[in-house]
Amino acid sequence: MMRIALAQINATVGDLAGNRDWILAYCDRAAREGADLVALPEMCLTGYPPEDLLLKGHFVANNLKALQDIARRIRGITAVVGFVDRGKAGELYNAAAVIANGKLMGIYHKQALPNYSVFDEKRYFVPGKSAGLFSMNGMPFAVNICEDIWVPDGVFIGQAKAGARLLLNLSSSPYEVGKVAEREKLIARVARTTGAYVGYVNLVGGQDELVFDGASLVVSPKGKVVARGAQFKEDLVLCDIPLTQKRVAKVVAIKTDVPQERPELKVARLKPLPLIEEIYSALVLGTRDYIVKNGFQKVVIGLSGGIDSALVAAVACDAVGRANVCGISMPTRFNVEETKSDARRLAANLGISFYEIPIEPVFEAFLSAVKPYFQELPFGQAEENLQARIRGNLLMAFSNKFGWLVLTTGNKSEMATGYCTLYGDMSGGYAVIKDILKTRVYELATFVNAKAGRELIPKAIFKRAPSAELRFNQTDQDSLPPYPLLDELLVAYVERHGSFADMSRTRADEATVRKVIELVDKSEYKRRQAPPGVKISSRAFGKDWRLPLTNRYKTGVE
Repeated sequence: MMRIALAQINATVGDLAGNRDWILAYCDRAAREGADLVALPEMCLTGYPPEDLLLKGHFVANNLKALQDIARRIRGITAVVGFVDRGKAGELYNAAAVIANGKLMGIYHKQALPNYSVFDEKRYFVPGKSAGLFSMNGMPFAVNICEDIWVPDGVFIGQAKAGARLLLNLSSSPYEVGKVAEREKLIARVARTTGAYVGYVNLVGGQDELVFDGASLVVSPKGKVVARGAQFKEDLVLCDIPLTQKRVAKVVAIKTDVPQERPELKVARLKPLPLIEEIYSALVLGTRDYIVKNGFQKVVIGLSGGIDSALVAAVACDAVGRANVCGISMPTRFNVEETKSDARRLAANLGISFYEIPIEPVFEAFLSAVKPYFQELPFGQAEENLQARIRGNLLMAFSNKFGWLVLTTGNKSEMATGYCTLYGDMSGGYAVIKDILKTRVYELATFVNAKAGRELIPKAIFKRAPSAELRFNQTDQDSLPPYPLLDELLVAYVERHGSFADMSRTRADEATVRKVIELVDKSEYKRRQAPPGVKISSRAFGKDWRLPLTNRYKTGVE
């Protein structure tokens, strides 16, 4: 048997020394577990995606130096490591290095470069042409990278035809809802098509908007999962596969010492997480890594007594611990006693620091300052948004004074329709639920209580009609369609690129459809100024959504 290890590590973009040391630590751990071969994720040395760091020649050069350092220190195991390679003419490749016996034995260059959704690989890389074929102690194996197995008739077909009995795919595949099952079907199909074992190793961790979920796999030639890694945390996945010795032409041959005795194999056959737990785990990991990797220790959240801020606070507690979370309630004359008391109860239930800072005096000062100019004009959006902006200023003051990161609490339904205040509730450093529709916010909040086995988020928050409380007796539905209907329309328009005609086939009337489209279209300037947030859908606002700000094309009138 041949023991392989898949090391799904949490690499940090740009931390070449830290990533190098972590790669070496996992290689050592795999060797101690009796592995002959260890594979690590795509571009794990640089972190993924490094984006325009790749335009800095010194960054690429330092990544190559770090790779040479890794190669010198690898002993007792063959390692496959993702990095960035540079050609003779200065061209860059998304690459995998095969290392054994303290030497760089060969390099594979990624051939299929994705250039859709969040991927911009054609901006930086040129496609490779290498075969990626190797042989270790007579066992033929091949290396490819992420997108190489997603394209029909990709390089993996030729690798298998050339004799490879093991295909190693190094990936940095971001999480989105439904992606885990989709990947597993794909990898099983590749295994059945090629008749080879497939070892798929995926990155784990948060990087700005993206979350990488791990969930590495070893799949048999019959398409059966024989080992599965954890989701949303680092893991070393071990698996024994038959050692099939075979002569293969034009292959890089590697000879290593075969361990005479190996530790008992601990095969990981974890089941995929239920959907809501999966999404919640993505939010926690994405939030934690954004906070920690950017050097913050504590966060501050505006607690309104509503469901959105309650969910964000719960995520923050799971991400960095309740001792590092502070909630601030900032009521005015429009906040009813129930929401104020629910904010207090939530903070007490979570065990976080809590301050209540009434902003009525500040609001009155603003109103007094503008009264000579607003004169007798009726109370309206300007006065409503003043309250949100006062709250944003206070939160940022705490951020500046204590070095805390402000977590914003707006959800995707609000961001889509512009039901949020620029420089108000949008002020902050990270938008935890930016890609979570309002209806799913309630599902996740229900999960929080179920996971805790008690009422962390007060029941009253679930029952009360959502309200910004910027005027008396206000509810969200004064300005928006009911959230179940709104979210259905947003999925159709934002995530599926639906036309007016497509959306009119839903249960919404034409006037509602037209209103939602208009709200989404005219709010683009707000979204462009929003902080980054965790991506969990197939089309999130941010890198996935690149509409021009100045745009006269109107869906619904074409």
